[in-house]
Amino acid sequence: MAAKVFTIAQQKGGAGKTTIACHLAVSLAMGNGKALPRKVAIVDIDPQQSLARWHGQRVHALGQGNGGLHLSAVSGWRTQGEVDRLKRDMDFVVIDSPPHAETEARIAVRAADLVILPVQPSPMDLWAIQPTLDMARQEKVPVLLVFNRMPPRGLLADEMMARAKELGVPIAKSVIGNRVGFAASLLNGRAIGETNPTSRGAREIASLAREVQRLAAR
Repeated sequence: MAAKVFTIAQQKGGAGKTTIACHLAVSLAMGNGKALPRKVAIVDIDPQQSLARWHGQRVHALGQGNGGLHLSAVSGWRTQGEVDRLKRDMDFVVIDSPPHAETEARIAVRAADLVILPVQPSPMDLWAIQPTLDMARQEKVPVLLVFNRMPPRGLLADEMMARAKELGVPIAKSVIGNRVGFAASLLNGRAIGETNPTSRGAREIASLAREVQRLAAR
């Protein structure tokens, strides 16, 4: 069966796309501890190449096997062909798309079974999601809004969640907190599910991995 493709997309920079891509890819590869390890490809079409650099650190730390992750760093126009090739051999493909680059982002959205749209709990971030929503709607690809770097429950978190619901956008039940462990694990090419598997952050990512798999399987 062809791999399921998840594109992490958000036109606003700094929303945490690459962080989510790294941790989600590792969680999918680990099988969330309840399934056999899966083959996962990560595709980096962001010119900053942050995902590719993280993968390089991972190979340095873990060797070529690196926990079952395959990296493809391609330019935007090659994305569809590369994804089609990867889908034949992988279980999942995770694409990290660039901000402020409509052509490349559109290709990545078009290739997806599900677009994961991270948003931080701020008015600016929430206002910035519309171009990505419009793009996914035009390409007829479902979207899942994921709150990222969410503070503990409080007035801001509750207000942002309420405003997002008013937009009629599907919102993930899995909320990703603002945790130092996410960044700390990336330093050595790891993910929080590997460095601190019993942490709340690891449970949040595992929950998101299960949720996106269910949605993509519909």
